Amino acid sequence: MKVLFIEDDMIESMKLQRAISKFQYKHTIIEAKNGEEALEILKGGDLPDIIFLDLNMPRMSGIEFLTILKSDDRLKYLPTVILTTSENRADLLECFRIGIAGYIIKPLKYEDYESKIKKVFDYWEISELIKA
Repeated sequence: MKVLFIEDDMIESMKLQRAISKFQYKHTIIEAKNGEEALEILKGGDLPDIIFLDLNMPRMSGIEFLTILKSDDRLKYLPTVILTTSENRADLLECFRIGIAGYIIKPLKYEDYESKIKKVFDYWEISELIKA
C-alpha cells in the first residue's frame, strides 16, 4: 500500500516508520510536512491508497486540507484517516462531516500507537476500495 503521511513532527514520522517496519506487508510512505506540500504531491498524479493526516499543522490545518481534498472530484474518494492528539469533539465531528475514513487519537505509549496503526493497516489491506 502507498500511504501519504501528512505530519509536521519529525518524531511522529519516525514513530510511524518504526511501527510499519514490523508489519508483515511492506508499505511505501510518502511524507508531507503540511497540507500545502501534500496537495502538491497529490497534483503530481500518482495517488496514494490512503492518507494519514495530522490536524495541527502550520500553514494549513488538517481540516482546511480535508475541505480542499473532499471538494476535488479526483481526490475526494481517497480514504483519509486522522492521526492526531486532538480530543476536541468539535474537531472529530467536523472531520466526519467532511468525509474522513477514521479518527485516531495518538496514544502516549508506543505499544498502543503501534497496535492502533496495525489495526488501520490491516483493515485497509483488505478493503475493496484499495483494490479498485
